Amino acid sequence: MMQEFKEFAMKGNVVDLAVGVIIGGAFGKIVDSLVADIIMPPIGKLFGGLDFANYYIGLNGQDAHLSLVEAKKLGAVWAYGNFATILLNFVILAFVIFQMVRLMNKARTLNTREAAAEAAAAPAPTPEDIVLLREIRDSLKK
Repeated sequence: MMQEFKEFAMKGNVVDLAVGVIIGGAFGKIVDSLVADIIMPPIGKLFGGLDFANYYIGLNGQDAHLSLVEAKKLGAVWAYGNFATILLNFVILAFVIFQMVRLMNKARTLNTREAAAEAAAAPAPTPEDIVLLREIRDSLKK
């Protein structure tokens, strides 16, 4: 069973997937920082505050001047600012992944076209029996 597991874990697809998950997690942190530290502060300032992620409506009469964490301790809240921040993270991440897949598909299509052009440009090899017949013909001529 250990040998089977080792073979499974060392397959190219499993290793590639593991690398993709690790890089994706790191990239997700970059996007989170981009949204939380660069994009959302100006948007929050437009709506009267600095931290848009802390915008909420208290459903149990919480004071709107409390932080989101403190308000959640006092009861249910509708955290629309946090939701908007996470939604923006998702949209940016999905757009970047879409662009990466799009570029990969273009590269794959280009490689396929080049391979097809090379295959069309290269003459088909002469069948072995034809080569033998030509050699026999040439021998008989001599």
